[in-house]
Amino acid sequence: MNVVSDLWIPDISILEKIVRPILVYGFLLIALRLGGKRELGQLTGFDLVVLLMLSNAVQNAIIGNDNSVTGGFIGAATLLMTNYLVVRLTYRHPKVQQLIEGKPRLLLLDGQMIPENLHQELISAGELKTVLRRQGFEDLAEIKAAILETSGSITVERAVDLPTPVEAELLERLARIERLLQST
Repeated sequence: MNVVSDLWIPDISILEKIVRPILVYGFLLIALRLGGKRELGQLTGFDLVVLLMLSNAVQNAIIGNDNSVTGGFIGAATLLMTNYLVVRLTYRHPKVQQLIEGKPRLLLLDGQMIPENLHQELISAGELKTVLRRQGFEDLAEIKAAILETSGSITVERAVDLPTPVEAELLERLARIERLLQST
C-alpha cells in the first residue's frame, strides 16, 4: 500500500506544485533574456553544458520534496500551460513579445561588421564569419546585412542577387541552347 501512496500521492500541496514551476519558468525566462540571444541560437559546447546543468539545478525548485508521478505530471502540465499562455500573450501583444524576446540586432551592414553590436551580443568576428560561411558567404562584400534574430538565428541578405549554383547552371545551359539555335 505504501508503494501506491509514494507513487501517486504528492508529498506537497497541489497549489505548491502549481506555483513552483510558474516561479521557475519566470526566473528562467528573465535569466535567458538577460543572457542574450546567443544562448538561444548559437550554442557552443560550453553553452550546452550550462543549459543542461541549469535544468538539473532547478529540478528540485520545480518538484520540491516530492517524487510522486502525480506531482511530476502536475509540474509538467503547469510548465506546458504556462508556456502556452506566455506564447499566446506575446502573440497578441507585440510589446510584451519585445520585452520578453528583445529586438533583432544588426551585426553587419554593407559588408562591414558592427563591432558594438557584436560586443553587446558576445559574438566574436570569427564566430560570425563561421556562421556566414555555413550559409554560403565567403566574402563579407557579398552581404548587404546580417541580423541576429530574437530566436538566436542569423538572417543574411545578399548585397546583390547573385545566382545560386543551381541557377548558374541553368543559365549556362540556356546560353548553350541559344548558341546552338543561333548556329543552325
